[in-house]
Amino acid sequence: MKLYSDFGPRRTRQILADVICLALVVGWVWFGATIYGLISELATFGRQMEDAGAGFRATMTDVGSTLAGIPLIGGAIQVPFDGASNAGGALEDAGQSQQEVIQQLAWTLGVGVAVLPILMILALWLFTRGRFIRRAGRAKALVSSGAGVDLLALRALANQKISTIAKVDVDAMGAWRRGDGTVMRQLAALELESSGVRLRA
Repeated sequence: MKLYSDFGPRRTRQILADVICLALVVGWVWFGATIYGLISELATFGRQMEDAGAGFRATMTDVGSTLAGIPLIGGAIQVPFDGASNAGGALEDAGQSQQEVIQQLAWTLGVGVAVLPILMILALWLFTRGRFIRRAGRAKALVSSGAGVDLLALRALANQKISTIAKVDVDAMGAWRRGDGTVMRQLAALELESSGVRLRA
């Protein structure tokens, strides 16, 4: 598998594109983590509510238990404190529920904000890099086959610009028909260069 071009300028552009893609992925991961952190901070109110409810419940339970020990009136006076203790428990549960909702929201938004752009970046990178890898692989296979240079020269005649072909030979098609080895190698080199592969001597 050929990941990079044999030609310096194109290889530099490919490496630069890889670095930019990596930087963009890291940037979106950081942004998603930042969103997650900011939303998670909203759970502070839920923790405070939970702590307040737990403290109130414990206090009311303790007061009710203490007053229950008073002869004659203890049993009757404990009932309202038990009710207040239950209210504190409800406040504690509400605080826990609020924290769970905030955490789910933070996770959903943090991941959602990061994943879609990252998938788009990776899809674009894989498309362009995959196309280059396939094209370079086919070109190398043609070179290694016996009819590679001849076929590559013909593909150059079909794919390259006329002005580029004319620089090789004004009658490049005639040279290809005659089997001119020098012209065919130059044409093959043109086609290979567009695939990122250098024609070996």
